[in-house]
Amino acid sequence: MSTVGILGGTGPAGQGVGIRLASAGYDVVLGSRDAERAATVAAKLSPRGTGTVTGTSNEGAAHCDVVVVATPWDSAVATVSALQEPLSGKIIVSMVNALAREGRELVPLYPPRGSMAAQIAHALPHATVVGAFHHLPASEMVTLDSGLDADVIIFGDDAVARESVATMVEAMPGLHAVIAGTMSLASAIEAFTAVCISINIRHKAHSYVKLAGLSH
Repeated sequence: MSTVGILGGTGPAGQGVGIRLASAGYDVVLGSRDAERAATVAAKLSPRGTGTVTGTSNEGAAHCDVVVVATPWDSAVATVSALQEPLSGKIIVSMVNALAREGRELVPLYPPRGSMAAQIAHALPHATVVGAFHHLPASEMVTLDSGLDADVIIFGDDAVARESVATMVEAMPGLHAVIAGTMSLASAIEAFTAVCISINIRHKAHSYVKLAGLSH
């Protein structure tokens, strides 16, 4: 089974994706600017099943078979640009959202190319970028007994890469893959994360996206 590296994997969102990937049998490497911190965070996660979680530098995580970008939005492009060589030829999963807080709400920001996925794709011309994992509450992801039953909306221009990411998502406990379409949908999908988080703040909840009418 493929190894999966997570750039910026020590944050709540990266940890949530990491523990559920490991519980699906993947060997996961949490990356960080601080390799020692990444190792400490990884050691505290307890996935179920045959997968493992270890921690190292972002550069070390970039050498995995598939790489997820979970860094803060304002450092994502710089992070992947510095790792162009090890990321070349790979599927890169962007879960990055450009958001800003205004009072009790989060509002979407629109980078020059319209979405963070497009920004990352431009920075990695020799990789294949797929978007996923945008609307998931981190606390529910990290807790394997949370009862999470969420749809993960997937987009990207490469159909084979989309299907590959969908297969990975379907193996993760509590998650279901929904392929939406091409990179042209990235801006709308990323921006909707602001709506999800703002609802959760207002209602003190941990809601997530579940699309009725689909057969899983």
